[in-house]
Amino acid sequence: MDRRTVLRVFGFSAIVPAIALAGCSPMDAPPEPPGMAEAGDYTLGPGDAVRVVVYGEEALSGEFRVDGSGTLAMPLIGQVPASGRTTRQVEQDLAKRLERGYVKNAKVSAEVINFRPFFILGEVRNPGQYPFVNGMTALSAVAAAGGYTYRAQEGYVLVTRGRDPAKKTYKAPVTTPVLPDDVVRIPERYF
Repeated sequence: MDRRTVLRVFGFSAIVPAIALAGCSPMDAPPEPPGMAEAGDYTLGPGDAVRVVVYGEEALSGEFRVDGSGTLAMPLIGQVPASGRTTRQVEQDLAKRLERGYVKNAKVSAEVINFRPFFILGEVRNPGQYPFVNGMTALSAVAAAGGYTYRAQEGYVLVTRGRDPAKKTYKAPVTTPVLPDDVVRIPERYF
């Protein structure tokens, strides 16, 4: 192989990955639409731990986890749908079910005690799953994951919202809120 052939082959092989990388650049991700990052009414999902208090009935009160099928296993009344519902909706459902022959005028309170985790990937020192904390931003999620690597693009994040049924990835500022089930990706800078 002569020198020109080698340069042509190596030159071409260097251009192809550059073109491929340009086609999947994080810069192509659309900006996050307004309102997408707002917490709104929190809906329960598999992995959430819920404290249920049935007033006057300590045996029916306790801490319960939403299982993989999206239900809470409650004493006496069995499986109660919880996934995709607010704690208020679950409270009302529990009260109705308990009043059907178990507790007269049931008063029920439910609160989330442990939220589902969020995930952080990409250019952070310790990517993985982390417990959600109220008021968390992408920047505090980076801090929880040990900080940026030296290759990190620090000006924005790519976020996939857990509650978005389409699971689209959006470009968002580092101040964007992080919610349970979100996937935050820190892209790599190329220069």
